[in-house]
Amino acid sequence: MKSMLRVTTALAGVAFAGSAFAADLPRRAAPPPAFTPVPVFTWTGAYFGINAGYAFDASDRNTGNTFAVPFPYAAPGTVASFRNRSQDGFSGGGQIGYNYQFTPGSGVVIGVEADAQYLDFGRSRNNAFISGALAPGYYVTDPRGLSSLDFFGTVRGRLGYAFDRTLVYGTGGFAYGSGSADRSFGGFAGNDSFRTGWAAGGGIEYALPTDSFLNFFRSSAVTLKVEGLYVNLDRGTRNQGAFVINAANNFPVVYSGVGRRDDQFAVVRAGLNYKFGTF
Repeated sequence: MKSMLRVTTALAGVAFAGSAFAADLPRRAAPPPAFTPVPVFTWTGAYFGINAGYAFDASDRNTGNTFAVPFPYAAPGTVASFRNRSQDGFSGGGQIGYNYQFTPGSGVVIGVEADAQYLDFGRSRNNAFISGALAPGYYVTDPRGLSSLDFFGTVRGRLGYAFDRTLVYGTGGFAYGSGSADRSFGGFAGNDSFRTGWAAGGGIEYALPTDSFLNFFRSSAVTLKVEGLYVNLDRGTRNQGAFVINAANNFPVVYSGVGRRDDQFAVVRAGLNYKFGTF
């Protein structure tokens, strides 16, 4: 009996010593939480989008837009003046481009963009204001006025600085445009000639989160922009001037050059872009 009691006591002592030793051992540390880095936004990538806005005439109204109508097509001293009337209207279209950002997050961004735009400057705003009296059966018109511009487009470089998802930029480059007048007479077609020039402006653009409700195309980002653009289409001295027209056969009887006249207008527009490529 005493032997059994001794064995039991010894076993209890061993168990107690083992528990105390185990308590002194260091506990295994819990695994650290998984770290998922947040992607740094970059403007690098291709994009396409749409825009809409308002365009208004910025032409020089002080030079090259009046001429004296000669006798016998008008009374002596009769002057035709081509003043601008409501040379403004809706502008809308689409654009495509590519940006490259040197440093993701915040940094310099360069790019190139091309756009094509519809322009509603009207078709019946190029008639002359007459001071004096025209002979019966004649009228005066300028078939190549700014009002005949129906569309324009640009190919521009862009240079800006990104503050994470906000991009402030300047832009400039080549511009082109064409349109049609509302008359065709004699050997002078109503279609206006294709003309070229330049454009310059600037804007601000903001990138929405990738999961924006506007992201219909599952692009890497949807961006919204507001942009102002000045466009100058150089028309030189080709076919510039006014015509006295014989209303009986719609044929010009007098052409009078009125000097160099450029098409100049400004556009303020908002745009929506879908960006593809790097996040």
